[in-house]
Amino acid sequence: MYAILDIETTGGKYNEEGITEIAIYKYDGHEVVDQFISLINPEREIQPFVVNLTGINSNMLRNAPKFYEVAKRIVEITSDCILVAHNAQFDYRILCTEFKRLGFEYDRKSLCTVELSKDLIPGQPSYSLGKLVRSLGIPVTDRHRASGDALATVKLFKMLLDKDSNKQIIQNSVRLNPKRQLDPRHIDIIEDLPAITGVYYIHNEEGDIIYIGKSKNIKKRINQHFTGTNAKSKKIQAKVASVTYESTGSELVALLKESEEIKRVKPIYNRALRRSIFTHALYFFKDEHNYINLKIDIADGRKKPITTFSNRQSGKSFITKAVEDYNLCQKLTGLYKTKTSCFNYDIKSCEGACIQKEPPEYYNTRVSKLIDKNSYSNKNMVIIDKGRDIDEKSAILIENGIFKGIGFFNLNYQITNLEVLSSIITPMQSNRDTQHIIQSYLRRNKRVKIINIDS
Repeated sequence: MYAILDIETTGGKYNEEGITEIAIYKYDGHEVVDQFISLINPEREIQPFVVNLTGINSNMLRNAPKFYEVAKRIVEITSDCILVAHNAQFDYRILCTEFKRLGFEYDRKSLCTVELSKDLIPGQPSYSLGKLVRSLGIPVTDRHRASGDALATVKLFKMLLDKDSNKQIIQNSVRLNPKRQLDPRHIDIIEDLPAITGVYYIHNEEGDIIYIGKSKNIKKRINQHFTGTNAKSKKIQAKVASVTYESTGSELVALLKESEEIKRVKPIYNRALRRSIFTHALYFFKDEHNYINLKIDIADGRKKPITTFSNRQSGKSFITKAVEDYNLCQKLTGLYKTKTSCFNYDIKSCEGACIQKEPPEYYNTRVSKLIDKNSYSNKNMVIIDKGRDIDEKSAILIENGIFKGIGFFNLNYQITNLEVLSSIITPMQSNRDTQHIIQSYLRRNKRVKIINIDS
């Protein structure tokens, strides 16, 4: 659990500043579950430059509560939380100073989104909150007011959690939270999980990830793990201390994240899933009569396929439908073995490429459309899919035919070119598995939006 905060102060000498406004959002890694926002009477003068910056003046604070009146609420909302702030050293110091004046020792773990951003989003021209969130397409209102800045920090931290591919933030949080290490009953873990699409991480008591999975209903899937009777399920049940998760909204994003993170983290109980997830592929070649032939064959890493399939039957079903959709020849697609005409020609539904009656340039035009539709080779494009919230979409970036990564953007933020996209995309590995995942998903989901972009 995180307490994401922002504090506005009077300015002045080091350790003599007073708080004029505070905003705290209690964040469980997915949504805000509690909040506290208040002006505070600092009982001292506000520096003129601070008044100009924040718009907060002494008249506004005359009837505001003093710090000691809100101190208990601050302790309660930040209990068992890691403090998160943009320049956390400043905000944490100010809080500790105020509590020290009351004779109370305030002690919390803290995370700084400035330092996290430098590590996870390198190369930004500025890491000040205002400039950074603008460059990342994060909406911000009431800049230099505690609530507006704290809420922007919540959205920034959400993006940083997405970009933390090694899951260090989450794993450290699990280790620091003693409640997660008390051998909780499985039912208690399940009750805290949502029925949403995403990737889930099963941790042992040390916080280490022992299993990664994806599901369109995380709660239901974890319940299956905890009630399973096979050997792997029993091992997971014995070792699990907590389950964390990432909402993705999009099943495609979940599939890509699961594949990448299993390969990188290599959880002990994911061994069977580290192998390639496809067995067959669609290839093409030109025959002696210059017709493009299609062939489903065992996947060969030395050859470049048009698309891939989980098994031979899936590939055969694809070709059968393609013959109908693109008016292709059964013989030249490997569906009908014959030395003469194919069956479809005999029933007048093939144009005769099988016996060189249809000119190859006519036939090849239709085959090329099929190839272009099902291959993103040399293309710059973004696949737009569901987001985690109603005002958000996910973006899967393909650059020059290579999968580059995934990201999320607010609907009010226009993505128009590669430069804009680079700031919101979390880089991921491109390999044959990611190509298979993307192409298979696009075949199954015809309504997914695809945007061709300028380089």
